[in-house]
Order: sequence, then C-alpha cells, then structure tokens
Amino acid sequence: MALPKRKQSKAKSRKRRSHYKLKAPGMSLCVNCGEFKPPHRACPSCGYYKGEIYKKEEAAEEE
Repeated sequence: MALPKRKQSKAKSRKRRSHYKLKAPGMSLCVNCGEFKPPHRACPSCGYYKGEIYKKEEAAEEE
C-alpha cells in the first residue's frame, strides 16, 4: 500500500475541499402570480400548481 512521503499541508487539503459547498436551491416562477417557488411544488403564496388550486384561501376560512 502506498504511503505519503510528506505531510500534506493545510492549504493543499483546503484547496481540495473548496468544492464541498452547498448549492443554492433551484427556484422557478409561478405562472399564476409570478412569485418564486420550489420546482414541482404548489406556490406558497397563491396555492396554484399546474393550473389547479391546492391551498384554501385564508379569507374563506375567516368567515
């Protein structure tokens, strides 16, 4: 089995690990209201997904 001849420096290790970062989540626009929403999910602001409403209106619940 191969062994390293010298200790790997902190800079070398950190350069290799520089790509281990989180990526920003993908967002898409709602076709109904234009707000940003996660893809393949109902819009959190208006409740529409693929032309159908999935979230009850808050005004209807208050009455």
